[in-house]
Amino acid sequence: MTRWALILTLWAAPLWAQSPAEDAQAAAARLGEAGVALEAAQGRSDRVAALTETVQAYEDGLTALRDGLRRAAVRQRTLQADLDARSDEVAQLLGVLQTMGRAPAPILLLHPSGPTGTARSGMMLADVTPALQDKVTALRAQLDELAVLQGLQTDALVILEDGLDGAQMARAELSKAIADRTDLPRRFEDDPVQTALLLASSETLEAFASGLADTSAGGPDANTVKGLVPLPVEGQVLRGFNTADAAGIVRPGIVIATRPRALVTAPVPATVRYAGPLLDYGNVVILEPAADVLWVLAGLAEVFGEVGQIVPQGTPVGLMGGQVTDAQGILTESAQGSAGQRTETLYLEVREMQSAVNPAEWFAVQ
Repeated sequence: MTRWALILTLWAAPLWAQSPAEDAQAAAARLGEAGVALEAAQGRSDRVAALTETVQAYEDGLTALRDGLRRAAVRQRTLQADLDARSDEVAQLLGVLQTMGRAPAPILLLHPSGPTGTARSGMMLADVTPALQDKVTALRAQLDELAVLQGLQTDALVILEDGLDGAQMARAELSKAIADRTDLPRRFEDDPVQTALLLASSETLEAFASGLADTSAGGPDANTVKGLVPLPVEGQVLRGFNTADAAGIVRPGIVIATRPRALVTAPVPATVRYAGPLLDYGNVVILEPAADVLWVLAGLAEVFGEVGQIVPQGTPVGLMGGQVTDAQGILTESAQGSAGQRTETLYLEVREMQSAVNPAEWFAVQ
């Protein structure tokens, strides 16, 4: 039996009929499927799309596994606390069972008052035995489940290590595939000199974006999905439009909290207008999804794509930075009740007709 099959068999045990086990089992299956997809992607003609799906499968699987392990840890603590609180009761139950186990059945039914007393004791024992059996069954189920939960840590460590290694390999393969890509259409060829001049003359993001807007011409049109566009990265809005940060700085965009090394994609077809470092925003990708509309994605560790390319929906445009927690660290987080932290932030700004607008006008911001 393979490692994955063995672990899935363990996690599919009927002791875990509730969602923590089901979620963990599904997460393990997702990671196993992602590993198969990574191998299959090597021979596909659409390697970028295949590897993008693979990276996302690893991200989804690892996120689900973190949550499943966290919930399993909570369940383990609950079981242990319940057994500890009932230690006296459990000891008494075991004592009764041991006594009954050592005494021959006829002796248990004898009573010093004679046949009548013996008959009564027999009826009482008949009433008590099912209750004892129920308690024994419940105790055995708790002890068995606790044993499974305790043994889960070692199995989860193996899965997490494989999943993290696979995700890292998939990201590296994706970066290489994007760099080698030659099949994307171009609206125009990049003019490095003009871009350098614009960078040198722009002291603000607004000035740089306005300079790009002056050269806009045609391309995709995402106006038909305005207000319904998914966020370009899996995460949670940390700071809203025109909301001051901890330093009191107000910026006309939103900040999205993401996990380390999260994949950032183009949520609709768009033209890449800029990709690279910009002022104090770190690495930036600027997409043009419609005429006179620019989406600024700032704070990336890596950027993909070339200026002038029209990227299809779902195409990776960058990776977030940060340090991915190792397998043992994830287990520690789970044991402490945490499902992982979103430590990285992506800044998203939307500009229409050279003016910043609330990204909620375009994106399905929750």
